[in-house]
Amino acid sequence: MPVIAKPTSPRRKLLLAVLGLGLLALAVHTVFSEHGYLALRKQQQEIDRLEKEIQRLDKENERLAEEIRALKTDPRAVERVAREELKMARPGEKVIILPERAAESKPTEEKKP
Repeated sequence: MPVIAKPTSPRRKLLLAVLGLGLLALAVHTVFSEHGYLALRKQQQEIDRLEKEIQRLDKENERLAEEIRALKTDPRAVERVAREELKMARPGEKVIILPERAAESKPTEEKKP
């Protein structure tokens, strides 16, 4: 049986146009809206960044907790902090502070008249 194309009525054309525009609007809304694909992608990137930051801070907290434990229980740790950070010395010792390397590596500029 041969297929015969029916003439399309104006009403059917209008319905198809409205349906097509509706689907196009839905697709645009899905991608570009406040809760669309692009916004969700941006939020996921932010979540990933924050999770990495949390991991970094957890490691730092562990390191600081270990340092606190050492300072409470180990006299050598207290002495190390006193010497390195507070520039303290035992009685009779002399502390010699050398200039930092950054200051040594800067070239001196000579002005030529």
